[in-house]
Amino acid sequence: MNTSENGNKGYLFGIVMVAVLGGLLFGYDTAVISGAEKGLQAFFMEAKDFAYTDGWHGFTSASALIGCIIGSALSGFLATNLGRKRSLIIAGLLFFISALGSMRPEFLFFEYGVPTYSLLIMFNIYRIIGGIGVGLASAICPMYIGEVAPSDKRGMLVSWNQFAIIFGQLVVYFVNFFILGEHVQPLVEEMGKGIAAINPAAQWTVTTGWRYMFGSEAVPAGLFALLICFVPETPRYLVSIGQNEGALRVLTKINGSTKAAQILADIKDTMVVKTERLMTYGWMCIFIGIMLSVFQQIVGINAVLYYAPRIFGDMGMENPMVVTVFMGIINILFTLVAIFTVEKLGRKPLLICGSIGMAIGAFGVATTFGHEGMETVTAVSIMVYSASFMFSWGPICWVLIAEIFPNTIRGAAVAIAVAFQWISNFIVSSTFVPMFNMHITEGDDFGHWFTYGLYGIICLIAALFVWRLVPETKGKTLEDMTSMWRNRK
Repeated sequence: MNTSENGNKGYLFGIVMVAVLGGLLFGYDTAVISGAEKGLQAFFMEAKDFAYTDGWHGFTSASALIGCIIGSALSGFLATNLGRKRSLIIAGLLFFISALGSMRPEFLFFEYGVPTYSLLIMFNIYRIIGGIGVGLASAICPMYIGEVAPSDKRGMLVSWNQFAIIFGQLVVYFVNFFILGEHVQPLVEEMGKGIAAINPAAQWTVTTGWRYMFGSEAVPAGLFALLICFVPETPRYLVSIGQNEGALRVLTKINGSTKAAQILADIKDTMVVKTERLMTYGWMCIFIGIMLSVFQQIVGINAVLYYAPRIFGDMGMENPMVVTVFMGIINILFTLVAIFTVEKLGRKPLLICGSIGMAIGAFGVATTFGHEGMETVTAVSIMVYSASFMFSWGPICWVLIAEIFPNTIRGAAVAIAVAFQWISNFIVSSTFVPMFNMHITEGDDFGHWFTYGLYGIICLIAALFVWRLVPETKGKTLEDMTSMWRNRK
């Protein structure tokens, strides 16, 4: 095959696989807390200088999301001024620092193994640093892939980023499972009574296990930071800074020489100026991008992903980590459905079908959770809910965010959309446990059905939003977005 005329598919595959490592770290970092949070809670409940309350634990479990908001808000500035590649290198370094710091927050300043208020603050600082890396990667990895991918493969290749996110979550479920080994998680009723009062099989988890779980992320983080140095900058960014020859070289390697010249001309036509005002293409363009991000989170999926072991444990299952791993495998399989159908079926049909499937699963959980003899139905409903997300809102939201904005405002618009995504994520993650545990009368199940019933209703609203407002972008080039939005103003 003449790669000068047809492009080098191996080259494209290689740089995309390096970029999606950022997605894997995104999933790894956000899900590592699911296995570590009980050991971490028991460790800090041993502190003598302050009371580690449920409020503190909720904040600590979600503190990385604060960094995610910061990182995503900075992503537009960094991507526009430093480039997509350099921004991803920074993200990789932040992941690496966070992994080692979260494993040993005592480094340099504190006595090892002695929980204190100051140590808790330092631990959260390290988690926020990792969150900034996640925020950068979550915005820039899909942007990078979208800007190097040919238009007929863009949806599939950007969807691989979501596959990497879910695969990263699955990997960390397995890693946490194997780190735990024969040890067990501490029981809530044992916490705060002193380490001697905790089940001997759980003591290692409290003193050491959670450290290994956080520290394990240093391996993929270091690999990502190294490999991203060897990928090219995106052609769209190179054109924006006047490096047309460099852009043409990258485009030729990916698309072949004839098509590369045509794509370069199209890019240059939309890059008459380096940037335009955010509202140049109308408020609806930004609104749709923001609401895609908001709906991806307020359908409630991360309440399941972050708290899966705890949810399955509350259902009375003997080994909730095993069920969580099984759910992770199902999530992987259904993400593959999106990857191999997004270019055939389009973005909108997958989003609408996924929203309806999620609603069915959420209503199933709402009506069966906590009812004796219905545990299997509840577990299946949770998996239907999760699987429906994985072939729809999980990958397709990232595809649309990466491609829906015109070239000249993409950096800033993606940053705003993803920042709203992490703000919504933080709200959902921090409100799930209080909502789930709400009671009108003592011992009732009000919180259970209210929480998942609310998520189900939001899923139906999301389907209506996509049907009425979201444009179909299947088969369109990134340069087509400029004329599409100008015509819709």
